[in-house]
Amino acid sequence: MANSDLRIFMDNLKKIIHGKHQQLINYNPLTLSSIDQHHYHPDELKKVRNLKKRLKDAAEEAQDSIDLFLSALHFTNSKVSPRSDLKTSLDLNKIQKSINSIKVELKTINIGNMKMDSSSRIEHVKTESVAAAAAGTSYTRNPLGIKKPSEEIVVGLDHDAEIIRDKLTEDAKQLCVVSIVGMGGLGKTTLATKLFNDPSLKYHFHIRAWATVSQTYIKRDFLVQILTSIGVQKDLEIDNDSKLREKLHKKLMGRRYLIVIDDIWSIEAWDDLKIILLTSRLNEVALHVKPHGFVHSLPCLTKENSWELLKQKVFHGDECPEWLIEYGRKIARKCQGIPLSVVVMAGVLAKEPMSKDLWEEIACSISSYHKGNLETLALSYHHLPDHLRECFLYLGGFPEDFKISVRRLICLWVAEGFIEEVGNQSLEDTAKAYLMDLISRNLVTVAKRDEIGDVKAFKLHDLVRELCLQKAKEEGLFLKIDSPPSSSQFRQRRAFTNQDVNISHFTNQTTRSLLCFHKEIRSVEISAHSFVLLRVLDLLQCHVKDFPEGFAFLVHLRYLAIRCSHIFPKSICKLWSLQTLVLQTHRPISLILPCYITDLVNLRHLWSNSVLHLPYSEKPMNLHSISKVNLGYGVDNLQKCLPNIKDLALYTDSEFNYWVNDLELLHDLENLELTGGSQWGHIKFPATLKKLSLKRCELPWSHMSVIQLLPQLEVLELKEEAFTGRHWDAFEQRFRQLKFLKLEWSDIEKWEASSTSFPCLKRLSLHYCKHLEEIPIEIGEIETLELIEINWCSNSVVESIKRIQEEQHDAGNYELKITVDGKELSFYLSQHESSKSE
Repeated sequence: MANSDLRIFMDNLKKIIHGKHQQLINYNPLTLSSIDQHHYHPDELKKVRNLKKRLKDAAEEAQDSIDLFLSALHFTNSKVSPRSDLKTSLDLNKIQKSINSIKVELKTINIGNMKMDSSSRIEHVKTESVAAAAAGTSYTRNPLGIKKPSEEIVVGLDHDAEIIRDKLTEDAKQLCVVSIVGMGGLGKTTLATKLFNDPSLKYHFHIRAWATVSQTYIKRDFLVQILTSIGVQKDLEIDNDSKLREKLHKKLMGRRYLIVIDDIWSIEAWDDLKIILLTSRLNEVALHVKPHGFVHSLPCLTKENSWELLKQKVFHGDECPEWLIEYGRKIARKCQGIPLSVVVMAGVLAKEPMSKDLWEEIACSISSYHKGNLETLALSYHHLPDHLRECFLYLGGFPEDFKISVRRLICLWVAEGFIEEVGNQSLEDTAKAYLMDLISRNLVTVAKRDEIGDVKAFKLHDLVRELCLQKAKEEGLFLKIDSPPSSSQFRQRRAFTNQDVNISHFTNQTTRSLLCFHKEIRSVEISAHSFVLLRVLDLLQCHVKDFPEGFAFLVHLRYLAIRCSHIFPKSICKLWSLQTLVLQTHRPISLILPCYITDLVNLRHLWSNSVLHLPYSEKPMNLHSISKVNLGYGVDNLQKCLPNIKDLALYTDSEFNYWVNDLELLHDLENLELTGGSQWGHIKFPATLKKLSLKRCELPWSHMSVIQLLPQLEVLELKEEAFTGRHWDAFEQRFRQLKFLKLEWSDIEKWEASSTSFPCLKRLSLHYCKHLEEIPIEIGEIETLELIEINWCSNSVVESIKRIQEEQHDAGNYELKITVDGKELSFYLSQHESSKSE
């Protein structure tokens, strides 16, 4: 867990060594030796973990010393007396000795015994715990540790079983591959067991076998499991791998067979034996198995199914007493659809007296009963690569049921130092790849997507969040403060607070991150001198009284999110490490940025709910994204002002904008939102644009000939008076990559288009287009189209989409979804007819 701290520590060390302060440092060359990720023998594992813990502590201590030294230098250079505990000299001898001691001890570990021998691995398989509660399935083991599924109580999986059963029994001449994916505890193994024991599948397949891979894959044990499962026992312990494969091939050849590979984590395991049905938490494995195979994502249980499973597990077919139903339903609901959680709670309830008071108490404190039952989810955590572990555990600091913004989280991860540089890829792109990896592992749940399906926000299931909190506490990653912290907690480097904590009580010079999530905005007092080493400060749910000038000395701050009045706090412009700045005002206003905002040379993201007035400056900014900005007088060269911008929202109330012709020179620009202005003539856009949103631009429809040439454009939003004129002829135009088209508050009357005008369109959205006569019938012929949504449009538009639906139904297309004012078209029409008859 020391990786990010070590990386930042070394960066700061270089700043000192290559700076102008060598004479202040009693310097010894510092060389760090990383501890390789080997499979250590159990006798050595404790030593290795201890060394890693010591290395982490040494790195943190060194980092604190160096950063406090840098802060002291900043105070001195600013001609401000530093605090008494900030030293203007630095001694690295102690650090060197600690690192050398760790290196010496590392050499004493028996490298020859790092990897388990074959007998140890087999013994490990024999003694591994069976997480039967994960799916409500019990097992019996033979001497080789093979899991054999037996029948158990199954609730809420009938529909899923029917879908997969039909797939498995298709009359296919080639290998059929079905993958069941989902987070730990969701019931993948239960569903596979239900299918394995299904009478129709027993009849259909000549041979059925079951093998469990788990996270430690050993080829030989895998083959032995399958052979034993289908009745081959002779000479398995003395046969080599080649002989085992030969036996299996002879047994399966010419027969229909169903082989369940349960809990598969490794692509390597599949490449060794390409067979039929598997369960996995990793979408990557499922897709590798057969890129065009059938992947079934298992959903959570409904509230009713959760209650039904709880009843059956507790009462075994008997009725639940009426006086317990209210609290039983509450307990089932708090399990949030995870079978593992329901089964764990049923185990608790079944062993306790049937007392109304006791069930009420359990319903109010259900989370405490899960803490000792996270082994199944813990497997997902332990299987994570090192670079994802801190990122994953960090999510546990957010409040329960909190929708975490992808954009916000990515910037926090970068500021915390969790993201490693990968070639020429930006840190933000790498962070997004990390998040997509966690999603594909089913550890987080998507809560919101954008117009083309990209993830905008996500959530953690309560059980997963508990796992994060538990592991984060073990690793010392952060402190979740639910009450004023004790003095023993002051060395915690990261802190998340909730609505019950006043941060003025929390002072600690070694704190690196402070994130506040009060449920209601509250006033707080904060002293920057108490948090001199801060990297992350998120106070969006706080109103800071009299923004302190001392904030100018938080020279390590990388992420700052605050509420402010109508005046921009000038001291922010001295935070030279700042990467992300979020400014929330009490109500949307115009916020004038000072000219020295350009001194923030590391600032990459600047967001606000207010219009930002950016002044003229000779110095370019390194911004990658900025929210709604009004360029000040004299800004006439966008390329010079914002050379690296990727996400830009421009706002203007002027008719003349000299910078508009520079848009095509912004070669990194991907998302552009343009609001206001007129008499712009012929605007040119950069070929890199993926999303374009126009509002009150009053462009002629003829300008669409320019937009349709953009080779990467996927999203086009035409809002209030974006274009003027009553006729849009798109018949000869071709928007090659456009997936989403939105028309809002448009005065357009006639729209012409062909099915080739938008060959990749997935979603069409029309809002408040009162004058539009109809949607072109050819739109329905677009093969990729999935949704047409109409809100507050004319009856003639509704009639046109009715014709589109009828034509598509006649052609056999029942996949196209159409909604009117938020209702399915058929339901809307029936309601409309009923109201007319009345």
